[in-house]
Amino acid sequence: MILSSPFLCVITDEALNPVYLAEEALKGGAEMIQLRHKSASGNQLFLWAIEIRRLCHHYQALFIINDRVDIAMASESDGVHLGQQDIPIGAARKLMGKKSIIGISTSSLEEAARAEKEGADYIGFGHIFPTFSKIKESPPLGPEMLKKAATIVSLPIIAIGGISIDNAPLLISNGASGVAVLSAVSKADRPSIATYELVSALNRQKS
Repeated sequence: MILSSPFLCVITDEALNPVYLAEEALKGGAEMIQLRHKSASGNQLFLWAIEIRRLCHHYQALFIINDRVDIAMASESDGVHLGQQDIPIGAARKLMGKKSIIGISTSSLEEAARAEKEGADYIGFGHIFPTFSKIKESPPLGPEMLKKAATIVSLPIIAIGGISIDNAPLLISNGASGVAVLSAVSKADRPSIATYELVSALNRQKS
């Protein structure tokens, strides 16, 4: 099951050892870790996944693999996060079963609505703000588009893209169930402290 709102998902950074970053984020209170590494071999991803899964279970957090259904299944992760060009949601569900969490990246209202129709458990929605973590061909969607998405889908929405401690609470108030960050934690001098501060900011918004 997806987490109750609000929650923080930390995405691993290819510039850092993902096991180290995951542990630091979990120490700071992250409730979901997404292992994302486009250039790693399948074997390396699997080895990292086994270690991060162990850490996530210890900290009672969810563990999601980016893109790779095979690695998610082999490592017994909690689920997979798909892109628009990855294996379709229905095919992933057939392979992984009903208990696995399947999320998908969306960048428009049409994609968000289609994700719900096809059986996703949550959607990643963005990029909300300008971001330098990934090259983007389209402009930021902004909080208002997030708010519209929250009115047309009943799925949990994880906002992503350019999120910081300053703007994360705003996204919860505009309909996001959680936020996903990369640079806000991985580029910090002390990732565990940066995570703790983000989680605290989200919890203050809830109260």
